[in-house]
Amino acid sequence: MKLSTANEISQELETSTPVLILGGAANSAALARNLARVGITVSAAGKSGCLALDSRHCHGKFRAPAECSIQDFWRELLLERPRPELEGSLIFALCDDSIEFVTSNHAALSQRYLLEGFDPALRREMLDKRATLVRARAAGVATPNFWDVDSAEKLEEIREDVSFPVMVKPIHSHLFIPVFGRKLFIIESDWEELVEKVQLAQAANCDVMVMEMVPGPDSLLSSYYTYIDEDGKSLFHYTKCIIRRYPVNRGGACYHQSKWLPETAEAGRKFFGSMPWRGMANIEFKRDLRDGKLKVIEVNPRFTDAHRMVVSGGLPIDEMIYRRQTGQDVPAFSGYEENVRMWNPLRDFLAFRELNKRGELSFPGWIKSLMSGRKVLPILSLTDPMPTVVRLREEFGRAFKRLGK
Repeated sequence: MKLSTANEISQELETSTPVLILGGAANSAALARNLARVGITVSAAGKSGCLALDSRHCHGKFRAPAECSIQDFWRELLLERPRPELEGSLIFALCDDSIEFVTSNHAALSQRYLLEGFDPALRREMLDKRATLVRARAAGVATPNFWDVDSAEKLEEIREDVSFPVMVKPIHSHLFIPVFGRKLFIIESDWEELVEKVQLAQAANCDVMVMEMVPGPDSLLSSYYTYIDEDGKSLFHYTKCIIRRYPVNRGGACYHQSKWLPETAEAGRKFFGSMPWRGMANIEFKRDLRDGKLKVIEVNPRFTDAHRMVVSGGLPIDEMIYRRQTGQDVPAFSGYEENVRMWNPLRDFLAFRELNKRGELSFPGWIKSLMSGRKVLPILSLTDPMPTVVRLREEFGRAFKRLGK
């Protein structure tokens, strides 16, 4: 694709409106760095794990106590006892919890702060994994098979329909992950285990559905990004694909690349074009080799953890959205650099180790896969080292636990 230079958008940028980041992880550090470097004052509020709180580029840092409800923390900080220095900030919600907070308090927040342009009801609906799939089917976009299991009777009814492996997938990930420490349960072949996991989730007041696993490697995954403004105009179109995830077939991406994928972009446009969507949009697909179709996996109505790769490829989407929401002209971007690869060395080594045990990837094959593309690391910055230190401490702890198994 034709590449526009990042310098185009930084010219004559009016930076008087501060930014407040709510929650997030690696995406929060990337956003804080990018916006602060062009002169925007950035603050962040969240719990440990929101890496912007550890960045020197973050001007105001509001860290929630571990035992505090994050929703209550944000409500007190922004509405009940608002901080004068945050007044008028443009708020970016970078995780499901903060999207829930902003959409639930949209009217009150709008009186004091500048919000991204979005439809609160639609944005909140995309937190519901089942509603997302229902929307996709109504739009004529393919999905995996999924089944409602909100009662024992419905669960029993699907016994003959389920083909293993399947996932017990939460309807709301941000309620499920803190309880179980994982994104979902994968059931390889055992009906009784499936029943057990559904009941376990329901006992913890976590709504779930049963969803088929689209077979095949993680390299069949791809994503589409855009931002649709209040006039219905897309500020940009961006696609990427996965090379590896860890844990394999269920975890977060540890090696992925920027690549223009027309079919992925078209499916994404079709999905978001089927509704009056406004604001940031990201949708993930997996190609099903059984019928050749791209099938919806999930929607993330926010900046993702691949944000540093997106911007490094020449598409400063955060600045573009800042300009749009503060009433400034947004220069047109016709493309971005392809084959920029975001690589998490530790997690990718663990992915290699898992694939190697399965006989799916040799050591020479792994090394060869690392030879292509310009590398971008998710967090590492020699001029802003603390987010890296914090994340490495967390990841090495998890890695040693896994290696010991």
